[in-house]
Formats: sequence, C-alpha cells, structure tokens
Amino acid sequence: MPDTPGDAHQSLRDLVYVQLRERIIEGEYPAGRRLVERELAETMNVSRVPVREAMQRLEQEGFLTVQARRGAVVAEFGPAEAEHFFAVRESLEALAAQLAAQHATPAGLKSLERILTRTRKAAEAGRLRETVSLNADFHRAIVELSGNPLLQDMMAPLDGRLRRLFRLTSGPESTSPMCTEHEQLLAAIRSRDPQAAADLARRHVAGTRAFALSALGS
Repeated sequence: MPDTPGDAHQSLRDLVYVQLRERIIEGEYPAGRRLVERELAETMNVSRVPVREAMQRLEQEGFLTVQARRGAVVAEFGPAEAEHFFAVRESLEALAAQLAAQHATPAGLKSLERILTRTRKAAEAGRLRETVSLNADFHRAIVELSGNPLLQDMMAPLDGRLRRLFRLTSGPESTSPMCTEHEQLLAAIRSRDPQAAADLARRHVAGTRAFALSALGS
C-alpha cells in the first residue's frame, strides 16, 4: 500500500486511468460513447477526483474528446485518425528497428524471440485477443531495445492507440502474415543490419496501414 496520502491518491488515479483506457481499447466503451464522471466514479467505487484526472489524461492521449453539450465521449478511430497515426508510426518504428539492430543485447533478443514464439502459438490456436496483445508487446520491446530514452518517451503514448487499432482491425487472416513479418524483422535485428531492419519495419507498417484502412473503411 502507498506510504502517504499523496502516494495513495496517485496510485488510485493511475488505477482508474488504466482501467478506463483498457475498457476503451477492448471496445467495452466504443467510439461515441459518452462517459459521465459521476457515473464512472459510482461504478468504480471511487471519488470523482481520480476519475476526473484520469479522463483529462485520456483526453490528452486522444482516447477521449470533449463535445459541446455532451461532455467527454470516446474518440473515433476511423480512416482519417489511422492515417495520421501511421504517418507518425512509420518513421518512429523504422528508427526504433534501426537502433535496435545497433544496440540490442543478447537478453533483449531472447525476449523478442519469446514474444514471437508466444505470438505464433496464439495465432495458430485462434486466440485473437492474445495475439493482438503480444503483437503490441513485440513492437514495444523493439522500442526498448533501441536504447534511446527520448524515442521511448515519444512512443509510449502511441502504445495504447496501437493496441486499440489492432483490436479494431485485426482478424484471423492478418495474424499469419504479421508473424512472418515479425520473424523477418527479428532476423534483421539479430544480424545487426540497421538498414534492413529499418526497411522491414517501414514495409511492415505500410502493410498494416493498408490492411487497417481497408478494415476501417468497411
């Protein structure tokens, strides 16, 4: 338990934030749903203060928007939002892969291998939710292997949006190609080939963009 009232408040605020974000990512709170501070506080059995602070953070990260006369609603994630997201992600993912090929440790490479093995098993077993979660873990691990704290800070806010996009657009038909591309990317990083890793990462994001936009458009 937290040692001070300030710690307790921060922990409660963070807990509320994580729960609300997960409900949005998993689709329990779909796009357009109005979130009422008082109702959320009652449902989560907390005061309105941590709920308000969590909602403000979610708004800053693009999960909520404030509309006139409606208040806070879950933000849309349609083709336009996806295009903006992918434009940023393509450059940052390529940079992360390039740096990972230069700085990845043996332990880091083992971690990537374990994630990829679990992803392939989950995909083959048809466990889509687990596959989506592990997919995000794989990309997050590459960012960590970059060894660049600034890049990690820049990518962290995008992680939740990436998971939400995967949940909205991924299907059984997309998991096998995804695993194959991840295997190729891991091979380039393991081979210490920064250019190949960057090119593969960029190509992977481009393929994901095309698939996601098609799914969102339909």
